[in-house]
Amino acid sequence: MPVSPAYRPDPRFIDLGPDYGDPVQAADFPQTILRVRNDRAAASVGLETLSDDEWLAHFGRFAPLPGQPGPIAMRYHGHQFRTYNPDIGDGRGFLAAQLRETPQAVSLRGGGDRENKSVRLLDLGTKGSGQTPWSRHADGRLTLKGGVREVLAAAMLESLGVPTCRILSLVETGEALDRHDEPSPTRSAVMVRLSHSHIRFGTFQRAAYYGRKDQIETLLEHARSLYHPTVAPGDAPGFLAAVVEASARLMAKWISAGFVHGVLNTDNLNVTGESFDYGPWRFLPHYEPGFTAAYFDSEGLYAFARQPEAVFWNLTQLAGCLKLIAEPQVAALTEALNGFGPAYIRHLRAAFLNRLGVKSLSEAADQRLLDATLALLRDKGEALRWEPLFFDWFGGFSSSARALGGVRGKTYQGEAFDAFRFALLEHEPDRPERLELPMFAVAEPEEMLIDEVEALWSAIEQGDDWGPLHAKLARLDAARSAWAL
Repeated sequence: MPVSPAYRPDPRFIDLGPDYGDPVQAADFPQTILRVRNDRAAASVGLETLSDDEWLAHFGRFAPLPGQPGPIAMRYHGHQFRTYNPDIGDGRGFLAAQLRETPQAVSLRGGGDRENKSVRLLDLGTKGSGQTPWSRHADGRLTLKGGVREVLAAAMLESLGVPTCRILSLVETGEALDRHDEPSPTRSAVMVRLSHSHIRFGTFQRAAYYGRKDQIETLLEHARSLYHPTVAPGDAPGFLAAVVEASARLMAKWISAGFVHGVLNTDNLNVTGESFDYGPWRFLPHYEPGFTAAYFDSEGLYAFARQPEAVFWNLTQLAGCLKLIAEPQVAALTEALNGFGPAYIRHLRAAFLNRLGVKSLSEAADQRLLDATLALLRDKGEALRWEPLFFDWFGGFSSSARALGGVRGKTYQGEAFDAFRFALLEHEPDRPERLELPMFAVAEPEEMLIDEVEALWSAIEQGDDWGPLHAKLARLDAARSAWAL
């Protein structure tokens, strides 16, 4: 297989042993039609040189990549809408490979901290690849529409600088699937995501459920050494603090992007603070704290503004697992857990400044701008969509002429706007040369509201027209470069 010289297999999860996963085989699909191939993501692990036939062999038929042992369905439990479920695991997916990043990918990722400059271990995980021991009588398949939605969610989040998995591949598989919550039969697909770890909170929960302190200790050392190497061996509170920090940063980035995940169960959060598994997601059309993404979230448990609360609750469950091996360190675990609130607010200020394209001034001034931005969005309601506000005022007060002379110019008036403008005026633009890019010369930003998502799917469903989807993905990639977040 002609992978690039930078390809570095490193299947570390297998080293954990059989208590954490089960060898499985992918389904034998009637067809494998390549629909989405993310070569930029593939290049980050040295796979961009695969031919389309080789791509389909590895990501449609799942022939193991060189140096990989074969698919492993991972074992985990989880709280689902805060009800504990011990009967879950990888029911329609598996860990297909683990690879090291290329040095070029590290340099492009940048970052100032030690962990962000290191060569990361990345997972290739599947969705829709067939039944496993954890399928619970389900078919182990993914609808093509579900795959398209995941591609769009990940691309939009990445363009906005949110820590997210990247969808490496989407292959249509030629089966007709029956689903109770959408028109059936519907088309099928198998998806591969590139993620920074599939070690979930629920992975720890399974070990705790069976009282296996030895497994928790093994998981802690595995996750610490690979994903939070600055934490000392055996330091459970230090590990929890690192996960808390990463999770707080993720939450702040989601809120600044106006994103609602929809299903924040403990099996849908991982130890690296990178989001994945996009089912009933939505982006806010406008400021609405109670906005939900899942039709079955009747109580609004995972509504937009309740997401930080949900993540903190999930972190509390992780802390409970670690307590089993760190009983004398309960106070330190509690201190680490209680660090979530301050970390979230700190990251939220930074995220909003980042989205507005301005530099930090001081904690008080930055908080003023955060509060004023949210107040303006709340005050204008449906008249001001979430994403256009950040688009119009990107670059700070230097964008006044562009914003006030644009299609929303008349919206920017009143007391809430005056407070926003004053707070923005205090902050210096950050890398204002970005405003010279063509994206900022148009009237509207790239958004990902539900009507557009449905229109993109309709073109595929009715006419097998993939052009609009690929055009949207190209525009999101251009936006990613322009925002440079």
